[in-house]
Amino acid sequence: MTDYTLFHNPRCSKSRQTLALLEDNGIQPTIVKYLDDTPDAATLKTLVKKLGLTSAHDLVRNKEADYKTAGLSAESSDDEVIAAMVQYPKLIERPILVRGNKAVLGRPPENALNLLD
Repeated sequence: MTDYTLFHNPRCSKSRQTLALLEDNGIQPTIVKYLDDTPDAATLKTLVKKLGLTSAHDLVRNKEADYKTAGLSAESSDDEVIAAMVQYPKLIERPILVRGNKAVLGRPPENALNLLD
């Protein structure tokens, strides 16, 4: 059993780089391919908290076409943003590495090192 979970998109270079960095450090995280296994609203709210973000909007990729399709704006509520990320998982910023009660965004991939022992 691993202590680490990586919300991963294999098509994303930063996500692949973060996974490679973890593997180079002897860590085999549990992989969640979030585009196939979309986190529910409760999981996304927990991720926002673990990441220490002030708003769910800080976890959204606002340059994706789905951002506009979902009707999101800077004024959208956390609940609206979370609902949009559930409906359009491409909106979720990635990769996200989770360990216990903490998480980091792998942008840049070296951020993942902050969760290592």
